[in-house]
Amino acid sequence: MTNSDRLRAWYSEVWEKGNTDAIDQFFAPDTMAEGLIPEMQVGAEDFRDLVMAFRHVLGDITVELPKIIENGDWVSGILHVRTFRADNGAPLEVTGQVMARFKGDKMVEAYNQFDFISFFEQLGQFPQDTLPVCMTGQRLDWAG
Repeated sequence: MTNSDRLRAWYSEVWEKGNTDAIDQFFAPDTMAEGLIPEMQVGAEDFRDLVMAFRHVLGDITVELPKIIENGDWVSGILHVRTFRADNGAPLEVTGQVMARFKGDKMVEAYNQFDFISFFEQLGQFPQDTLPVCMTGQRLDWAG
């Protein structure tokens, strides 16, 4: 199995199937992922909570990795996530990127980027056009 296959299996088993018990199959015990939550590293236990939180507000999740580059122990991929809102069934699509280093069959380093602005806009938690509004220097106006 290549590291690209392992990365695809991680998203399939943990994110698409919601099998949080499989996290330990993919993560070395001391692995910490960076980039998902600013200023915070995410370990195996944190991933369990994160996956469950996502699955609470979303329907079935499909993760595609249309571009993957593998170089030695490192693998990097572009993510395209498709799902729907659990509350009203509205479709939701978001992109991201991941770079991970494997040692044997375990992820030992992971760096992530995920378009949380678009994600929360589509969930209705951020106003539409959040990024363009912020780029003008205006503040977001939260509706009550």
